Amino acid sequence: MRSRTPSRRRLRSTCVALTAAGLLAVPPLTGLASARPAPTVTPPPTPTPTPTQSARPGADAFARLTPAVARQLDEAILGVMKKADVPGVIVSVSAPRKGSYVRAFGVADKATGQRMSTAMNVRIGSETKTFTVTALLELVDQGKLRLDDPIEKYVPGVPNGDKITLRDLAGMRSGLFNYSQDEGFDHVLETDPNHRFTPEELLDYSFKHPVMFEPGTKFFYSNTNLILLGLVVEKVGGLPLDQYIQRHVLAPAGLRHTLFPTGSEFPRPHPQGYTDESADGKVTVSTDWDPSWAWAAGAMISDLPDLRSWARTVATGTLLTPATQAQRLKTEPSGIAGTGYGLGIFDVQGWIGHNGSLPGYETLTIYLPGPQATVVVMLNTDILYDKVIEPSTLFGEAITKIVSPQHVFNLPVPVSATR
Repeated sequence: MRSRTPSRRRLRSTCVALTAAGLLAVPPLTGLASARPAPTVTPPPTPTPTPTQSARPGADAFARLTPAVARQLDEAILGVMKKADVPGVIVSVSAPRKGSYVRAFGVADKATGQRMSTAMNVRIGSETKTFTVTALLELVDQGKLRLDDPIEKYVPGVPNGDKITLRDLAGMRSGLFNYSQDEGFDHVLETDPNHRFTPEELLDYSFKHPVMFEPGTKFFYSNTNLILLGLVVEKVGGLPLDQYIQRHVLAPAGLRHTLFPTGSEFPRPHPQGYTDESADGKVTVSTDWDPSWAWAAGAMISDLPDLRSWARTVATGTLLTPATQAQRLKTEPSGIAGTGYGLGIFDVQGWIGHNGSLPGYETLTIYLPGPQATVVVMLNTDILYDKVIEPSTLFGEAITKIVSPQHVFNLPVPVSATR
C-alpha cells in the first residue's frame, strides 16, 4: 500500500476545503439508453479566440453563449482535461435568453476508446446530500419534525445526541467524526469494495471517535451527519430512504432518470470510472463498486438533463415553502470570502448547489440566481490534480471565468487530504 494520509478517499467535496479553511430502493431503471438523446461528440480543439464583449458580462449578467464563447469554453475545458488527465467529461452551461452549451469530451472507456456522451449516467457522490436534505425539509414543512429537534429523539446512542440538532447535522456543525476518515472503514472498503455496509455499521466507525467540538460552534464536513439524517427520514417518513426519495423528491421534481440504488446497479449507458483509491494506489476501474458505504451521503446516480433541472429546483426551493427554503440557504461564515454552507447546500461566489466525488466519478451542479444560469459538470475520474485539487473544481473555475467573471467558482484553499 502506498504511503498516504489515512482515509484520503470518500465523498470528497468542495465543502472539505471550507473545513480546511476553518470553517456528498428504487428498482433499476430500464430503457435509459433509448430514452436519452443522441450522443454529443467532442468538437476538435480550436485556437483560443480573442475575448469578445459578450464574454464580459456585468456583475449581474451572464455571457451570451455565442459560437465565439462556445469556442472559448471548448478550449478551456480541453485545457483542464489535459492538465488534470481527465479521461472524459460532460458539460452543460445554460441561461434563459443566453443560449445553451452542451458538450461531451474525451472517452468513456479507455480500453475500448468509446466516446463520452451527453446521454450517459454517472454516480453523483455528495450531490446525494441535496436530495436527502430536501426530503428532511419536506418533513419539516409537513410539521412532522423540527430542525431544532435533537437527534436523540429519532436515533438513540448518538454521542452528544441530546445537544446535536437536525439543523446542526444538515449544516455540517455537529462535531461528529467523519466515518469515512476511520482507518478501519478505509481498510474494509479498499480490500472489499463490494462490501455491503449498513447505516448502523457506518455510524459505528464514527462513534468510536470522540466528539470534536460542541454542536453549532464550528463547521466540519462529515458524512456521518447525512447517515443520521437518512435514518431520520426513514423513521418519520415511514419508508426506506430510497423509496421515500423516489416518491417525495424525484417524482415531484420530474426527475425520471435519477435513482437511489439499493445495490451496485448502474443504468446504461454509463462511462467507466477511474480512481487511484485502491489498496496499492494504482489507477483502477471502480465502475461497479457497491455505493452502500455512501448511502444517504453519496450513493445516487443521475444524468445530465435531470441534473440541469435539479440545479434550479434545489436552489430555488420549488419543493419547499419559502420560509423553509430561506432557512436552507442561510449560510454561516466559512473563513473563505464569498463562500458558505447552508443546509445540505453551498454558496461559492454566488453559485448555489453542491458537488460530488466518490471513487471513479465527480460532478458539479450549480445555479446562479441573477441570470438563472446553470452549470453541470460530470466526469469519470476522481483523481486529484497535483494531489490536492478536485478536477471538478478546475472545470467549474475555468467555465465561470468565461461566462460569469464577476462570479467565478473558485476555492483559494486546496481540498485537504481527506475526502
